Amino acid sequence: MRAVAAAFVIVVALAPASLPASELALEGNLVQGGLIVGRVAPGSFIFADGRRLRVSADGVFIFGIGRDASSGIELRVSGPDGAETVRAIAVAARDYEIQRIDGLPARQVNPSEDDLARIGADAALIADVRKRDSPGTHFLSGFVWPVTGTVSGVFGSQRILNGEPRRPHNGVDVAAPEGTPVVAAADGIVALRHADMYFTGKTVMIDHGHGLSSVYVHMSVIAVADGQRVAKGETIGQVGATGRVTGPHLHWGVSHFATPIDPALLVPAMEQAQGKR
Repeated sequence: MRAVAAAFVIVVALAPASLPASELALEGNLVQGGLIVGRVAPGSFIFADGRRLRVSADGVFIFGIGRDASSGIELRVSGPDGAETVRAIAVAARDYEIQRIDGLPARQVNPSEDDLARIGADAALIADVRKRDSPGTHFLSGFVWPVTGTVSGVFGSQRILNGEPRRPHNGVDVAAPEGTPVVAAADGIVALRHADMYFTGKTVMIDHGHGLSSVYVHMSVIAVADGQRVAKGETIGQVGATGRVTGPHLHWGVSHFATPIDPALLVPAMEQAQGKR
């Protein structure tokens, strides 16, 4: 996969007449799979490709860039005085790996009718969390790796399971011994706790506000309750091998509503994280 630069800050100047603060500030990776945290003048409205984004009382907003997003995003800002400014934001393309995983039970690659019903019910629960648009800005805590270890799966890779092509991988896999503590990647509220999903086994989802959520799957132990507030770095469970897996690891995913983003873009390189723990 093509190397992706570390997070950067870009400030897009706006005409003084349109916004009292006279600027739109964006921080993040303007690449496919990136998450952007922005600031506008309090009281502004902002739209990304026509979709209105939540803006906090102090002007904070976020938006995710999809794996296959086109080369640009149109941001439209309506200031407190009603004046509008439109900016085209360029998005860099990425190359993605092809990842082959063999040795999975045939039932987990081609589920039965009963299994498909269970899979559908699991997917509905996850989708409900990803529809939330809560007002908290917990994401401003920043992110850490929920577990350190060997990165065994990367965002965006085309999955080939037992020789059959499947959807791209929408998260990061970290191999670690069973029982290794898993921590919350950022501040938030536990939005889903499930003891046995078909594909993901023991699963936790955390709501970080403004449509941003993270998911932690295949765990052996869940150590949090629904609705519990958690802090970045707080233990939420343990690495396991539940659900569709070939060995103990944590799958960590992050989404802005239904748009998966690359968790690895939110944290330092794994080598740096391992050196700090």
